Amino acid sequence: MATEFTYPDAAAKNATGEFETEKMSLSMGPSHPSTHGVLRIQMELDGEIVTKAEPVIGYLHRGDEKIAENMTYNQFVPYTDRLDYIAPLANNMAYAIAVERLAKLEVPERCQVIRVITAELARISAHLLGLGAFGIDTGAWTVFMYSFTEREKLYKLFEELTGARFTTSYTRVGGLARDVPEGWTGRVDEFCDQFLPILEEILALLTRNKIFMDRTVGIGTISKEDAIAYGLTGPNLRGSGVPMDLRKDKPYSGYEKYEFDIPVGKTGDSYDRYLVRGEEMRQSVRIVKQAIKNFPGGDWYAKDARKIFAPPKDKVMSSMEELIQNFMIVTEGPQMPAGEVYFEAENPKGTLGFFIVSKGGGVPWRMKIRAPSFSNLSILPKVCVGMMVSDVVSILGSLDFVMGECDR
Repeated sequence: MATEFTYPDAAAKNATGEFETEKMSLSMGPSHPSTHGVLRIQMELDGEIVTKAEPVIGYLHRGDEKIAENMTYNQFVPYTDRLDYIAPLANNMAYAIAVERLAKLEVPERCQVIRVITAELARISAHLLGLGAFGIDTGAWTVFMYSFTEREKLYKLFEELTGARFTTSYTRVGGLARDVPEGWTGRVDEFCDQFLPILEEILALLTRNKIFMDRTVGIGTISKEDAIAYGLTGPNLRGSGVPMDLRKDKPYSGYEKYEFDIPVGKTGDSYDRYLVRGEEMRQSVRIVKQAIKNFPGGDWYAKDARKIFAPPKDKVMSSMEELIQNFMIVTEGPQMPAGEVYFEAENPKGTLGFFIVSKGGGVPWRMKIRAPSFSNLSILPKVCVGMMVSDVVSILGSLDFVMGECDR
């Protein structure tokens, strides 16, 4: 009589006659080079296939929203640098416009143009870092070297303008910290001219690269419906074929005056998200060159905002009225009317929104920050299932998130 073989529990057969192996739990992060910061992904694996992936956040929590409720409006500007710390100039701008809308304050055209230039340069800088990190994630080290060489040129321009390379704190409620230095716009224009051919060379290293395409094409596909349902914004949403860009749909700071295109993907995979960011850099250069060509004169701060914007330092040192005004703004903060406002800007990572509730005075009563990376990471439990562990690295690189604004 033949003896029937009994399978052990670790490799039992299911009802369909297929083998079932014991699943393994694997924690990727929070200290991992491919999680782009202190992100932890608790994965369940069936061999090398991901069957569950839960993002675990909170390792970088700093309580920015509660800090904002205990600071004057201008004092909080440096904290916006630390949200998406790869694009502080764009964060400054989004926050300042939110407060200005609360105060029903219009800034001069020169201020708006400078803000647009800095925001688009910040977009280029952020996408270059994302591209370089994505290259490393997929084994293309050379791309990282190229992209950081260009970012160094941008940082020199940022330092000339703001006095800092990284945490710029340049924008103020009602204007800017200072006007552009002499010749700065010309140097920005020169950067744009030399950057475009280098960008094409960088993208050529990846776009038809067999290894890069194997790691990204068809990997981490996000459908148009899922992208909308999970609240994705920015290049991750446009990569899935949704042509939403706040600079076009809800223009601010004069964006309606510029001609530029909105790149969108076809399939929503990691490769599409890469292509969208590459094209966005070309379009950012296009916007910056238009802004420089039509660079206006005039004031770089709102002169009618006497109780909001600090007076020029030479006036503070020579006039008692301006000295008192400066003292009140520094000690009590710019006085805002009671009310609430929500404003969102098209940041490099997506939609950065500020919801401010004021009961009057110089400090917000409540503030809520809508961080794009936080929403973008919510898609991980859906998009990682069925992928291999190595694919998760590619997916994370293609989402291009920053944990500074996730945990904020």
